[in-house]
Amino acid sequence: MPNYQERLRRISLNDPRVLDDGAAGAGSALDPKTLAIARLASLIAVGGSEPSFGEQTDAALSAGATTDEIVDVLIGVSSIVGEPRVVSAAPLLALALGLDVDAILD
Repeated sequence: MPNYQERLRRISLNDPRVLDDGAAGAGSALDPKTLAIARLASLIAVGGSEPSFGEQTDAALSAGATTDEIVDVLIGVSSIVGEPRVVSAAPLLALALGLDVDAILD
């Protein structure tokens, strides 16, 4: 059985080892930059918290993502997650990038 099939089977069976490994990025076919960007997209989708945005933004930047790429993620998921999610995530992402949100919104 190919690796992806085995991992899907194990996730479907609620094998905690697969998700524990995935949380650490262990055994992932994704490079750290792609994984961090995917996690940012997920935070946007679920309405993540400010500390989570900070952590994943730092991870993405450390892995080589540019600030433009990070903002492009926000824009890129808008048609999937909806404008309200994107609008509410924008200030959290701005804070994570070290911007003065009050100055931006004035």
